[in-house]
Amino acid sequence: MKHCRKTLILTMLIVFSICLAPLLSAKEIKKININEASVVKLTQLKRIGPKIAKRIVEYRENYGPFVLPEDIMKVKGIGPKTFKLNKDRITVE
Repeated sequence: MKHCRKTLILTMLIVFSICLAPLLSAKEIKKININEASVVKLTQLKRIGPKIAKRIVEYRENYGPFVLPEDIMKVKGIGPKTFKLNKDRITVE
């Protein structure tokens, strides 16, 4: 009886995990548009604090919208490492 209960619980956990996985991955895929995002929204990116987020907003106000995601590296304080950490999380559309 204990073995059946353990098996049932394990099976339920596996099924729950399989059902929950698409929801979690969909949340991860949600991208931030660096041409429209606020300072607060930009701080959700990895290694981007309020100061650098403010620089991103100022850059696009001064120079216009980013054409490519890679253009974010034109902002002082954002280099290849920070871009690499965020390249799948940002968009310019």
